[in-house]
Amino acid sequence: MFLCNESPRHLAKQDKWEEALLVLSNIRALPPDHPYVAAEFANIRTAIEEENAILNGATWMSLQREMWLVPSNRKRAIISILLMFFQQMTGTNAINYYAPQIFASLGVEGTQNELFATGIYGLVKLIAVAVFLLFVADSLGRRRSLLWTGIGQGSTMLYIGIFIAVARPQEQEDSQVSAAGYIALICVFLFACMFQFGWGPCCWIYVSEIATARLRATNVSFAAATQWLFNFVVSRAVPPMLETLGTGGYGTYIFFCVWCFSMTVFVWFFVPETKGLSLEGMNDLFGFKDDVQRKRVDIESSSMNNEKTQGNVTQLEDTTTASPKA
Repeated sequence: MFLCNESPRHLAKQDKWEEALLVLSNIRALPPDHPYVAAEFANIRTAIEEENAILNGATWMSLQREMWLVPSNRKRAIISILLMFFQQMTGTNAINYYAPQIFASLGVEGTQNELFATGIYGLVKLIAVAVFLLFVADSLGRRRSLLWTGIGQGSTMLYIGIFIAVARPQEQEDSQVSAAGYIALICVFLFACMFQFGWGPCCWIYVSEIATARLRATNVSFAAATQWLFNFVVSRAVPPMLETLGTGGYGTYIFFCVWCFSMTVFVWFFVPETKGLSLEGMNDLFGFKDDVQRKRVDIESSSMNNEKTQGNVTQLEDTTTASPKA
């Protein structure tokens, strides 16, 4: 971190434009006067000027007003919060925290076997997220990743729930895992892969890139707070759910299955694709420039009304002065 430069946008916000241009030039490995660098730098300048045209002050309350009263900012904040809420409702932390119990409910017996399966689960997650971030994140896109992994996660949860409800592996005297049980185990690992290809990293990427430069920290903080809040809720709710929602807790998996399909519908209707867009391009995507234009129109209209009112007052004063005295 000590070897990293400040980002060009941060430097530009501090009015260090020359330094920002040099950093951007180094990042792109192009000279400062190259057309590509010049165009991107112009976009950064335009975006910051437009933000400053509508957003004034930097107090906590002013940032909250900017986030919740400006329509484009409010939309981005709500999407960020809901994405983090849905991320926890996939059921990923139900497996993370209670993997040994879950593997036992699928017919895996013995502490060593349960812990071994848990270790494999963690390894699968590590490999999957590395592959996604290195090779897939920018080519597949955020929206598409969230859509297909939401469907996949819901399908795996559905199979696991049906398997436990029908086969009841915990009640079987035979210690051998059945063929259907092995498929259920594979579904757990597939769930981990799909989460790491979509709802795991994509939510953090999306939340951090859609907000304006001025509100990015505030937007991410709200999203992170939501994530940890429902992380806690899920961690507290899962043990009683496994005990009470049907034999073997099969209702727990159906519960998360429904949420996985629900979040897919949410993404389909409300989450636009941001693949290939610059951070400044997010303002166009979410209509921030329209908000700026409306603000300018309101200011101009207010100014014209004030001038008209002042003109009427002046005319009235002139008329009063010119009228003969009684």
